[in-house]
Amino acid sequence: MDSGTYVIAGGSSGIGLELVRMLAPSAARIDVWSRELHDLEAGGVVRHAACDFGIPDGPLPEAPEEICGAVYCPGTITLRSFRSLTTADFRHDLEVNLIGAVRFLQACQPRLRGANGCPASVVLFSTVAVGQGMPMHASVAAAKGAVEGLVRSLAAEWAPKIRVNAIAPALTDTPLAARLLSSPEKREALASRYPLKRIGTPADAAAVARFLLSDESGWMTGQVLGLDGGMSTLRA
Repeated sequence: MDSGTYVIAGGSSGIGLELVRMLAPSAARIDVWSRELHDLEAGGVVRHAACDFGIPDGPLPEAPEEICGAVYCPGTITLRSFRSLTTADFRHDLEVNLIGAVRFLQACQPRLRGANGCPASVVLFSTVAVGQGMPMHASVAAAKGAVEGLVRSLAAEWAPKIRVNAIAPALTDTPLAARLLSSPEKREALASRYPLKRIGTPADAAAVARFLLSDESGWMTGQVLGLDGGMSTLRA
């Protein structure tokens, strides 16, 4: 399915950008929907359309006529105590993580088409903090928990024509996490929390997303794949 058309929300930085780079050599077309170009090199098969999923009911671009894979990458990292969180914080995290994904999928779903008897594929992003309770994560974990519910519901509703899966990463070295990884000392301390003793990279997550888009994962739907250096399952 690599030769098809993909729509990547948030594909101009971090995990989304890495995924675009992985898909570009063999894709027929990749539409990237994001606020800015950032490090994305538009041209050839890669097209960019500006939009902001953090704006309630903000306009979205026109989706391509046929889409074999759709990936929603925008997210938030709101890490504060429950006492210091406001209802506006919860609303913002829900707007970006859940409502943004809903609006994205509503724009893409009528045009999602599989090929060669294989279903189309949707990939969303959750977080390790949904299944592994962590302090200071109440807002983002609540929003991403809703995303996991959406994944399972849509996987059931859209089968067998569209597969829907999610990735649940732990801390990944993206621009979104820059303030958490702003010094060698912080990086070392955070890496030590994981059994594999390193922070995740955009390439780690993009490789899993590419697998979920491909026919190699053709018998997978409704799944949330942990990508967390062993944090959620191991005690090393």
